[in-house]
Amino acid sequence: MAKPVSISQTYPRLAVFSEENFRGRRRVYRGNLGISDVDAILTGIESLRFFSTNPNATLVLFNRSRFRDRFVVLRGNRSIRELDDFLRRGDVESLIASNQRLTLAQIREIRRTGELPPGYRLI
Repeated sequence: MAKPVSISQTYPRLAVFSEENFRGRRRVYRGNLGISDVDAILTGIESLRFFSTNPNATLVLFNRSRFRDRFVVLRGNRSIRELDDFLRRGDVESLIASNQRLTLAQIREIRRTGELPPGYRLI
């Protein structure tokens, strides 16, 4: 049986920027979401800020679009000045922002199916 998902319309807050060092055009997203292709947002996301009041909030960065291949899990608030080559041997191509703690099993299931949990927006 799946655990109930708490949906937050305020957190997490993900600000993405078209240039490194939090410059250029900016777009802000709120709530649990997945971006399946970062190149489709602002013609590419070069830096980001991830904020939540929950210390277990999860940001997952994948090196392929649609949440595939290798990933890195980050917990809590993060500011990443440069997404290029953030992942070993690959750029960030998709990501998930969650106000709750996503387990490795949940992330692997998302990677396997390409589908986000209930209550998440797909962008």
